[in-house]
Amino acid sequence: MPRYIILGAGAVGGALGGRLGLAGRDVVLVARGNHLAALREHGLRLRTPDEDVTHPVLGIGGPQEIGLSGDDILILATKTHQANEALVTWADAPVYQNARPIGTAGEHLPIFIALNGVAAEAMAHRYFRRVYGICVWMPVVHLRPGEVIIRSTPQSGMLHIGRVPANDHDQTLQQVATDLVAANFDVPLPEDVMSWKYRKLISNIGNVFQALVARSGDWRPLVADAEAEARRVLDAAGVAYIGEEEEAAARAAGFTLKPVAGVDEFVGGSTWQSLQRGTGNIETDYLNGEIVMIAHRIGMEAPINEQLAILARRAATNGAKPGDINVDQLTVLLQQ
Repeated sequence: MPRYIILGAGAVGGALGGRLGLAGRDVVLVARGNHLAALREHGLRLRTPDEDVTHPVLGIGGPQEIGLSGDDILILATKTHQANEALVTWADAPVYQNARPIGTAGEHLPIFIALNGVAAEAMAHRYFRRVYGICVWMPVVHLRPGEVIIRSTPQSGMLHIGRVPANDHDQTLQQVATDLVAANFDVPLPEDVMSWKYRKLISNIGNVFQALVARSGDWRPLVADAEAEARRVLDAAGVAYIGEEEEAAARAAGFTLKPVAGVDEFVGGSTWQSLQRGTGNIETDYLNGEIVMIAHRIGMEAPINEQLAILARRAATNGAKPGDINVDQLTVLLQQ
């Protein structure tokens, strides 16, 4: 049975690692700061609509604290702007078989990319021979050290997984799918996982509105314009993505959002959480900014998403909180 090394045990990584651990799989959570200290002292607290459990976990700060074996599987679950640092940190870590070094993690271990956006798979190919994508549909929150909240039931989320570039369903993929299903996830195996991740990229265009405006007005019409711009860019670039109906059908079959005791129902997604926690950085350069980059590469412009990326960077740098601007103010800023 493989051991799972979760690189970035925040919201998504903590949920994946916690669920795998509760399912009896061998798991190591890589974290830092107060979160790492809490994991070591108390374990990981996992809260869902149906349960509140604390699971003892092995928490580490980096590869120097553990010996890797050829049976290990890495899951990268940082934010995309943190991904390259994590990849560099782990790629050259030694891997051992029967107490003898056989090479590096990049040479011998598979890495699964459980991040929003579509850029991290390309980053990983610089360092790892075997790269797999995970399209994560999971409403999950990490605001307190040592705690992750999953807001879906009966299953914890839907995870489309596949080799990048597209390939047959190899033994590693089948093993990971089996373990994730045992850990309470729905795990489809599409022929091309990146077409699902590009579909998710369009959905993630709205993250920045939730982060900037929060409950200060109805920003849904603005999202529609930004998503339409994203689709125009992807279509012009010849990028394949799953249609809205197929996505909606898959998500409807996977899980239902329900309240978690003691948790505000408005608690937002990953971009919202970055502003709320005051991290000083934000992932939108690889969401809205990804659309801008693709547009520029083919000689187009994406002014809505470009301005959104600028506003998000400014908000993170200045320590802004969700809702510091209202929808009317944002509308004016997007027209400049």
